[in-house]
Amino acid sequence: QVQLLESGGGLVQAGGSLRLSCAASGRTFRRYAMGWFRQAPGKERDVVAAVSGTGDTTYYADSVKGRFTISTDNAKNTVYLQMISLKAEDTAVYYCAARVRYGLGLDVTEYDYWGQGTQVTVSS
Repeated sequence: QVQLLESGGGLVQAGGSLRLSCAASGRTFRRYAMGWFRQAPGKERDVVAAVSGTGDTTYYADSVKGRFTISTDNAKNTVYLQMISLKAEDTAVYYCAARVRYGLGLDVTEYDYWGQGTQVTVSS
């Protein structure tokens, strides 16, 4: 079992920045591919960014390219999502997810463990 705990969400003005953290506990973290997803009210949960288990491959949704950065710290069993130049449309609940495979996962069905989510609200 893997437990994921997100933190770092909050209310920020448009153009501002936030860094989300996801701390993993339980089984070995460094073998897992990780992803950040978000879900706005009435919408599906979609991938925002993902990183492979080896850390050498990343993916970003077109809507966040150049503004969001996913990174991992294996020593701390933590994955981060640095968000800059935030927009009102980035408002959503953000979820961290772990995939028990090395390869990138781009869909909710490809992930095995989920955090409880953290709210990000961007005011315009």
